[in-house]
Amino acid sequence: MRETVKLTTAQALTEFLNQQHISYDGKEHRFVEGVFNIFGHGNVVGLGQALETNPGNLDIIQGKNEQGMAHAAIAFAKQNLRKRIYAVTSSVGPGSANLTTAAGTALANNIPVLFLPGDTFATRQPDPVLQQIEQEQSISITTNDALKPVSRYWDRIDRPEKLMSAMIKAMEVLTNPSSAGPVTICLPQDVEGEAYEFDKEFFKKRVHYIDRMSASERSLEEAVEVIKNSKKPVIIIGGGAKYSEAGELIKELSLNSEIPIVETQAGKSTVESHFMYQLGGLGVTGTLSANKAAKEADVIIGIGTRYTDFTTSSKTAFDFENTKFVNLNVNRGQAYKMDAVQVVGDARQSLVYLNEALKGYKSEFGDKALSFKEEWSNERKRLENVEFSSENFKPEVKDSFGQDNLNDYSEALNTSLPQTNAVIAINNVLNDDSVIVGAAGSLPGDLQRLWESKETNTYHMEYGYSTMGYEVAGTLGVKLAEPDKEVYAMLGDGSFLMMHSELVTALQYKKKINILLFDNSGYGCINNLQMGNGGDSLCTEFRDSDNKIMNIDYAKVAEGYGMKSYKVNTVNQLKEAIQDSRQSETSTLIEIKVLPKTMTDGYNSWWNVGVSEVSSKKEINNAYEDRLENLSNAKQY
Repeated sequence: MRETVKLTTAQALTEFLNQQHISYDGKEHRFVEGVFNIFGHGNVVGLGQALETNPGNLDIIQGKNEQGMAHAAIAFAKQNLRKRIYAVTSSVGPGSANLTTAAGTALANNIPVLFLPGDTFATRQPDPVLQQIEQEQSISITTNDALKPVSRYWDRIDRPEKLMSAMIKAMEVLTNPSSAGPVTICLPQDVEGEAYEFDKEFFKKRVHYIDRMSASERSLEEAVEVIKNSKKPVIIIGGGAKYSEAGELIKELSLNSEIPIVETQAGKSTVESHFMYQLGGLGVTGTLSANKAAKEADVIIGIGTRYTDFTTSSKTAFDFENTKFVNLNVNRGQAYKMDAVQVVGDARQSLVYLNEALKGYKSEFGDKALSFKEEWSNERKRLENVEFSSENFKPEVKDSFGQDNLNDYSEALNTSLPQTNAVIAINNVLNDDSVIVGAAGSLPGDLQRLWESKETNTYHMEYGYSTMGYEVAGTLGVKLAEPDKEVYAMLGDGSFLMMHSELVTALQYKKKINILLFDNSGYGCINNLQMGNGGDSLCTEFRDSDNKIMNIDYAKVAEGYGMKSYKVNTVNQLKEAIQDSRQSETSTLIEIKVLPKTMTDGYNSWWNVGVSEVSSKKEINNAYEDRLENLSNAKQY
């Protein structure tokens, strides 16, 4: 006779989460660290009661915005290389709707996070309840159905006994390297409190083993043959390489075979920037050295990359007529991209084989790769010391944006500080083990090009979805993952205005985070895109009704929350503020006034955007013709 225990659905869920463990490379630990929550109608008297009565070992953290706390959970899992997670619970209706952006962020980045939104009544007795939508096509549709396309697995627990099969499936998805992503388990509020005789077996300690999957010998042999017959192979490090912890083996292959390394946003800091064959970021936000090497390559070895348009410069970064691809990826679908030789398996495991099989092989890059690296180093030094003057701005910037406009910004914001100078100054003064967090705007481009990662896993960029507002919440999540390190959000004023609610959560739980806020009074990245394709500036600058440039006192905003704040507009002030902020026990914000149009750009890359085919403006017509010319050289699939 089976042994049972009578629990509510919510109590059973809480007990189950406490018993989940993960094991990889012989190391075992709890998988679910805790639960971010905003309690309300739909979860407070069900799951809220269960967590209040018996949370077990779960860390319970009160969020301030559903999207914000979910982003913190995503960042926690990402920084932990997907080996630890937080669950996130919200109320029914608008609370769960706020999770959709975060779910998209997790899905695009292949990050595991468990969403537990409240739902309407399974019995439908009081329908429509408060915050319930009504769809004439089906009364079974709720707000939570919006989470289906942005979830790797989605389920609704309309009977208590369904919890068991749903959660077993949820854990399989969350702990599977090839399918990791967001899981949504919808909890109808009446079912949350409904009791059932659950099998005790359901609550046993469960260990989810992440075994390093070996690629087939056939595919590895084919990959070796392609690489051995190449003259100029290049390695692309993607996020999968970081999650596989393959950095040391990549360096071994690169060093022994003199193969240059380039990296994606997700892969950056898998291999430290100072490594001799490390050429930096590839593609639209890449370095000149990386883009030159990729264009010369006759074989691309993609390790854990999705080949997004920014990585491939909209499929113009490579010489497709003469270049072959070898993809090492745990996901078969990703391995198929670029018509590659598909090596489907764990990256680190595959590299063990490649390193042995390629002994004695040397590429023809040799010293040329080192000269590429030196050339970029000299360009970085130039960008470190740019001074504001009309001569330093490209003609197209001055013609479209106007030198008078730049002068107006300098006067309105009381600054002559270029963004590139500020980024490199920060890089120079931060501790080597500090972690920086970014996501959107022009800063990801500057950071991928200019930021030198001095230790592994210290560059945390959410660029799969490039979610504005991720940065502050993400910094809290990274701090939870790295409590002994200084963690810095790198974001613009546009992103800060989009979302910074979890500043209060960081203060509430005494988790010190540092916000480096670059203020150029607008959506500078999009203004560049708009004007760079022939358009006039429209709704991408922050101007008041009198067309005056807005100068917002963000330091005062932070001070109002209880943070220690600074206002800087020179490199020396910035360095002093960072050094002083290290002594603070509470969270800090440094407001950095920078000039627009002073970020990095170009370096032999192109980004395909939908330019108008017909326009009365000559500049837009020219931009469209440029697009057609670039498309003629682009791979179409």
